[in-house]
Amino acid sequence: MLIRFHNNQFPAPCVSISSTTLELLEFIKEKTDMGKIINKKVYKNYHKKSYSYILTHDNAIRLLEIIEPYLVIKSKKMRAKLIINEYKSITSRNGRYSEKALKLKEEFYNKFINIT
Repeated sequence: MLIRFHNNQFPAPCVSISSTTLELLEFIKEKTDMGKIINKKVYKNYHKKSYSYILTHDNAIRLLEIIEPYLVIKSKKMRAKLIINEYKSITSRNGRYSEKALKLKEEFYNKFINIT
């Protein structure tokens, strides 16, 4: 997904895997040597504890490069390819964009959200 981490920034890549099985997420984290695992809040006593494995920015892109060949859902595969192939080339390292670069960034975001 693309998510806005700060109100004044463009959305950035984020990969999140949620599970009630902590061991699964620890296995993935150990194998990738990236990301973090967070506890999700339990709202009702009858719900199981759940966890999310989260990668952002460059780590998210690196994981997408690894898993993209194995993605089955067409829209997720297309979004992963779009991020892998285009995101870094249209993203300014300092967050400042010329008018032309800003237009490219907006076009990328629109292309991404229109993948169904």
